[in-house]
Amino acid sequence: MNEPALITSRDNPLLVKLRKLAQDPAGYRKLGLLWLEGDHLARALQSRGGRAQQALVSESAWAREPSLRDLAGWADKVSLLPDALFKSLSTLESPAAIGFVVAAPASPAIQPGAPSVVLDRLQDAGNVGSILRSAAALGFEQVVALRGTAALWSPKVLRAGMGAHFGLRLVEGADEDALAALQLPLVATSSHTEAVLHQAELPWPCAWVMGHEGRGVAPDLMARCALAVRIPQPGGEESLNVAAAAAVCLYESARRRLQ
Repeated sequence: MNEPALITSRDNPLLVKLRKLAQDPAGYRKLGLLWLEGDHLARALQSRGGRAQQALVSESAWAREPSLRDLAGWADKVSLLPDALFKSLSTLESPAAIGFVVAAPASPAIQPGAPSVVLDRLQDAGNVGSILRSAAALGFEQVVALRGTAALWSPKVLRAGMGAHFGLRLVEGADEDALAALQLPLVATSSHTEAVLHQAELPWPCAWVMGHEGRGVAPDLMARCALAVRIPQPGGEESLNVAAAAAVCLYESARRRLQ
């Protein structure tokens, strides 16, 4: 690894871009870059054969933490920052000491037949990231985000996804008509249906549709679904958080395949 360069100016062009990424959840679409703060996301990408353009490391971490120096060497280029300057880039309460600049992936075409999750206008980044984690863990290969859904590669969704992004095919900005390309039955949840999740005949492969946190699945999209199921809630609550509902539904699909 070459000797790392030292960045000391707040006005460094790369640092200006990284601040823009932190301020604009969809900024990666304009800049073509992702900022992976901390080592966990970087290791998740590294484990899947990905590359980083540049590593940024605080001077104190570089001096004291050999494991971070080794990880930084995975990137094509390494730069050191004074600790205070590194902290100025962070959106975390406890700033990490290392981060990586990665090329933002282009949104691919929908892959027909891939077990999928469709996100219908979900707004909360934490919910979106949690659903990506569940999808990757439970054997779903593709997530299709309809227009109006939180930006999948935003910093908050990346953190909530905990590396799941790099194991999924992520399609953004799709419209309802594009879902025909899935060539799969759509399955939704609804509190207004008689079919119960654990009793219903779930198709496989399928595409689970998860709707807006407050309004649920749009009526036109619900009409396209081959099946709508209800999650029993003996505790009496009206509905589950959408990320919790997604985990329950995706697990039920996975459980049946493992029997």
